[in-house]
Amino acid sequence: MSATPAETKTDVLLKASPTGSTLDVWSTKFLDTLSSVRFGIIMLVLLVVLSMVGMLIMQQEIDGFDKYYAVLTPSQKLVYGWLGLFDIYHTWYFNLFLIVLSLNIVLASIDRFPKAWSFISRPKLDASAKYLRGQKPRAELIVNDVDRTRAAESLASAAQAAGYKTRITEKGERTFVFAERGAWNRLGAYAVHVALLMIFLGGFFTNYFGRTGNMSLTPGASSSQILISVFDLDQQRRAGLNLPFTVTCTDIQQKLIKKDGTIQPANTIDWLTRIRIKDERGEREAVVNLNNPYDYRGYRFFQASFNPTGSARKVTLQLTRQGGGAPQEVTLQRGAAGATLPDGTQIQYADFSPDFRLAGGRVATASPDYNNPAAILSLTTPAGERLRAYAFSKPLPDGAPVGAPVGGYKFRLTDFEKVPLAHVLSIKYDPFYGSTIFYIGGGLLCLTLCAVFFFSHERIWAHIEQHEEGGHEVVIGGNTNRNQTGFEDRFRKFISSIDGTHNLEVKQS
Repeated sequence: MSATPAETKTDVLLKASPTGSTLDVWSTKFLDTLSSVRFGIIMLVLLVVLSMVGMLIMQQEIDGFDKYYAVLTPSQKLVYGWLGLFDIYHTWYFNLFLIVLSLNIVLASIDRFPKAWSFISRPKLDASAKYLRGQKPRAELIVNDVDRTRAAESLASAAQAAGYKTRITEKGERTFVFAERGAWNRLGAYAVHVALLMIFLGGFFTNYFGRTGNMSLTPGASSSQILISVFDLDQQRRAGLNLPFTVTCTDIQQKLIKKDGTIQPANTIDWLTRIRIKDERGEREAVVNLNNPYDYRGYRFFQASFNPTGSARKVTLQLTRQGGGAPQEVTLQRGAAGATLPDGTQIQYADFSPDFRLAGGRVATASPDYNNPAAILSLTTPAGERLRAYAFSKPLPDGAPVGAPVGGYKFRLTDFEKVPLAHVLSIKYDPFYGSTIFYIGGGLLCLTLCAVFFFSHERIWAHIEQHEEGGHEVVIGGNTNRNQTGFEDRFRKFISSIDGTHNLEVKQS
């Protein structure tokens, strides 16, 4: 008889349940999972793994990728290209994990922030003696010959001397002293969350909307395109990306450690590329060197690499008149105005060959090294005749065709300033200044992590009430959210400072 009504009641409740209750349960579970710390750690680990893949597999915007790609097997090219591993930071799944992790951080912050904020907005000002006896550290004192108010003020003064902020409250026959320091530390985790979100946001803007390409520049050359790598499964191709301005190279320079050494990186202090940028805003001059990138309209110019074929920025020539006379010395710079000789002959630096040879009647170089350097010169005689002359560092006989006098002069290359044939600039487009947001977030993360781990929120309560044998019983206890050892040390010093310093006759119970 008794079982029937219970079963009937259950049936009624099941029938009365709303249709959306199951959906509500599942949506709650989904949100709980999405905002859980465990789920956030899983997503963070996945992002770290993908980032490590991006470090182990060379990315397409890095200089030297062409050589790396050429040595891969066809299967590697196919699999890596299909998975997008050559450009992993732009893949849909990497950005999806980034968005989900960001959502996890936001939801976890919303879920836990009210409790953290309560430590600051509504601190616990009183605590029972039973609660304090359960804390570590704790102390029980007997205060004689003073009333509760004076005892509380003395305890508060001792706590203030120890670096705590204090408040005194009374409830009936009991008085409470509350002391704390570093309450803001409870919000440190949320500052870390903000820093992480800034890093993710900056990285997302840079990786998703940004573009990186290369531009090869020789003095006098202009370009309004950068070359980027594009993949279609296992096929790589180079595509041009138009810029909203034109870049003209006015000069390139390489500062060498040893002047007579090679132009390889081991013998180089710095590379400098002087450029002129022209757009609807006008023209501006800029210098891009190794440790000083140049920023313009969301584009950042970096030194990336160079063409290893040797060339010369400046050449110093010794000119000897065919009819005799004292030699003359002339210094010419590539891309600059030439020189005018006393007889009216104009001479200009036209080209340079590090290892001179003639191929089919044209000047070429046998190697990129400075084995047989020669300067190619352009002469204009007083009569207006245009001639081509060659100046070698090694003396040549008059009978040699390239060493024969030209325009009444013999030429000798006595010195030259070594530079590569061309510099390659890496130009990175960051439309939303994602890199700036990223760096600010990184700096904030370092500061907040230091604040979170090197500081703590410490709380101490003192419960004061009349003792049955006379005097007042004081029960003191406290806790901290981290660095328990340091807190216990400060607590002991605080307790030892109460007697004598603050004129209390205290007895440790």
